[in-house]
Parts: sequence; C-alpha cells; structure tokens
Amino acid sequence: MTRGRDGGSGPPPTKHRALLAAIVTLIVAISTAIYAGVSADDGTKDRTPLAGGRFPRGDAAPASTGTWVGAWSTSPAAAEPGTVATGMAGRSVRNVVHAGIGGTSARITLSNLYGQSPLTVTHATIALANGPGTAAALADTMRRLTFGGAPRVVIPAGGQVTSDIARITVPYGADVLVTTYSPVPSGPVTHHPYAQQTSYIADGERTADVTAVAYTTETRYWRYLTALDVLSHEADGTVVALGDSITDGFGADVDANNRWTDVLAERLHDAAEAGRDTPRYSVVNQGISGNRVLTGRSGRPADNPSALSRFERDVLERANVKVVVIVLGVNDILHSPELADRDGILDGLRTLVDRAHARGLKTVGATIMPFGGYGGYTKARETMRQEINEEIRSGRVFDAVVDFDKALRDPYDPRRLRSDYDSGDHLHPSDKGYERMGRLIDLDDLKGAAPIQL
Repeated sequence: MTRGRDGGSGPPPTKHRALLAAIVTLIVAISTAIYAGVSADDGTKDRTPLAGGRFPRGDAAPASTGTWVGAWSTSPAAAEPGTVATGMAGRSVRNVVHAGIGGTSARITLSNLYGQSPLTVTHATIALANGPGTAAALADTMRRLTFGGAPRVVIPAGGQVTSDIARITVPYGADVLVTTYSPVPSGPVTHHPYAQQTSYIADGERTADVTAVAYTTETRYWRYLTALDVLSHEADGTVVALGDSITDGFGADVDANNRWTDVLAERLHDAAEAGRDTPRYSVVNQGISGNRVLTGRSGRPADNPSALSRFERDVLERANVKVVVIVLGVNDILHSPELADRDGILDGLRTLVDRAHARGLKTVGATIMPFGGYGGYTKARETMRQEINEEIRSGRVFDAVVDFDKALRDPYDPRRLRSDYDSGDHLHPSDKGYERMGRLIDLDDLKGAAPIQL
C-alpha cells in the first residue's frame, strides 16, 4: 500500500467537482426525505404478549458495556422482480448472514426502500444457525425481536427501522438467522441479489421454528434485512467496504464467505486475538453488483443507486464507522455514458472522499483491476483505466492506496487478470483472487482518522 492524499494536497476543485457537489447535495436532501424512519404507526397499538412461553424472558434488553459495531450489512440494491403485487405476504423470510465480529447483544435494521406501500412485519426473530448451510436454529438462542417494545412494526414506503436490542450472544464467524413475517401485501420487496449466501423461505408464519422442515425454498437473495449490529468487546469501530460486484463477491463460492471483505475481517480478528497493535475493527460489505460512482439505473428510487447517492445511507449511517475502503470505477468505465470523462470519475471519487473526511473518516482507495478479455473491453477503456489508476497511485485521491491492479494482473499481459486469480469471465476474481485482495490491505493503513483540513 502507498500513502496518499493529505489535507493540503491534490488539485483545486474543478467545475466537474463543483457540479457533482451540488448534485450530491440535492440527492442527499431528497434521499433523506424519502428514506425516513418508521411511520407514526410503529406497532405500539399491538402489544401482543409472547405466546406459549417459547422464548426466554427478557429477549429485548438494555445495552450493557461494549461498543456497537457492524457485524454484517448489505446495501438495498433494487426492487425484486415479480413482487409488485404481493411482496412476500404470507411467507416467512429467513435470511442467513455471517457475523464478522462477536458480541453480547444484537439489533437489526429492516428496509422498505423500494416498497410502494407500507410493510407490516408482525413477527421477527433472531437466532444462531445450527451449523453451516441450514435453516435450522440452535433452540436455546431463538429470540423474539421487538420494535419500540412491540412485536409488530409498520415500515413506510421508502423507510427503514432498527429493532430493539436483543440479548443474544453472537460468536465471531457464526451464521445468524434473521426471520421476518408479513401477513399482508406490501408491493415490491427491497432485496439484495447475488448474496453468495443461501437463505430460506417458508409458507406461513414460521419465524419461531427451530427446525428447517418448513423452509423448503432456498434463495440467493437477502430480503428486507440490511444490517446486523452487535454490542462488542472485540471491536471498537467498523470498516465499511464500498464497492461493486468485486466487493459484493460475485463469482465466489456460495456459503464459503470468501469475499475479500471476509478475508480482511478474519485478519483483523486474528490480529486482535494475537494482541498485535492493529485496529480493533469489524468489516461490513456495502458492495452492489454493477455499481457505479456517478450514475444509478432507472426508477424512483433508482435500482442500483450510484455510490454518490447512497453514501449517506450505506457508509455514514453504519454503526461506529471509522474507515471506508472504496473499490469502484470499473463499471463507470465499462457502462456509463460518461465514458469519455476520465476527470468526471476521478471527481466523483474525490467527492466521496470529501464527504468521508467531513465526518472524520479515513479513506483507503483501490486501483481498478484489469478486464482484458471481458466482453466490454476496448483499447479506449483500457487507456482510461490506466489513466485513472495513475492518478490514484499518485496519492491525490485517497488517504492510502491498495494496488489491486498490480497485485492481480498478469505480469506478462497487464491488461488481464492473472489466470489463477481470474474466475473465468476476465473481470471478477476467483476465490484465490479474492483471498489475495483481502490479504493485500495493510492493517496499519486502517489506523488513524481523516487528515486535518487546514
């Protein structure tokens, strides 16, 4: 890694950057209005008592000591196709997520960002999975989740809600089951495709089931759930990875947790266990396949929103975030109408850095890896990639740089990924490539905060 941008370095703002800043300000204002918290009907009208004594008493608990950090998160990416009419009404959605840090209590965030009507959740639970690759839960870990003290919550269209704190011990590396049930249609389902993780669906209200019998439908989507935070003694901050499909882990083995972010989380955990002088951070993954710096897709809100438009929600709102690692740009080169505007992409990256610095966050940025042999490859796009990487390496964009390009390219043909780091499509890394990426980041570069602006 090389050190980079400090408070006084870098070129003066360009007209592109000024325009981007104005656009971002407008987008953030609109997004804040749309992406509000829960409606006035927060479920307090239906304080249904726990039935049958199936759950331990005191599921919801006040916070004790420790620090709230992100154990897992994902970005709401789009409205799920085919769910406009009924959503997931009448079905239990059991999301499986992998905890990148341990804690003694937990809370979740549910999103209805792409819903066109309120989402009513009448039952929600959290439990530890009874092993890998299963919808079965460890019976003594099953907890009822509440929202403002009630089991029922109504999330307005475009909104999100965070649960009350649940008393549950979440070990590092555990698979966690978060199950929700909605009895009524709610319109398009807010989801994250390409999860590289198997989750499950059951007909009817089966949120409290500890067996997997009813969960007969497997899925590679995460639905509604966007964050799992834990009260931790293992970490005192969160690293947010903001990226595209390469951060999302596209092409990695399913259920293997081989994304580069998983590797980085493991390294930080092992370093802390060994007593090394490294940051005590968790890592959360805010990658969306196909994501760009500058532009999102169609829709209101946009499917696959640009990094500029989602930065507030997906980075700044994460629990106790300290550092953001930005791995973006390849889709802007490959697909955006701004193809000819190298400076526009760089100005977009610098705008993300400025917004991170305004919140005191350190930034680590990555060079754009080669894609020679991929369907969208052209000499013009290769030239743009090289020019952007040259500017990133110069230290005039990020506080520190990780050179994924240099580490994963073929030394005999630097326009391509090295064959054993290539998943086969010449754009996305193999599991070995993701491993290389996760081990390349210098843990010491995660230390410190944003440079002081003079």
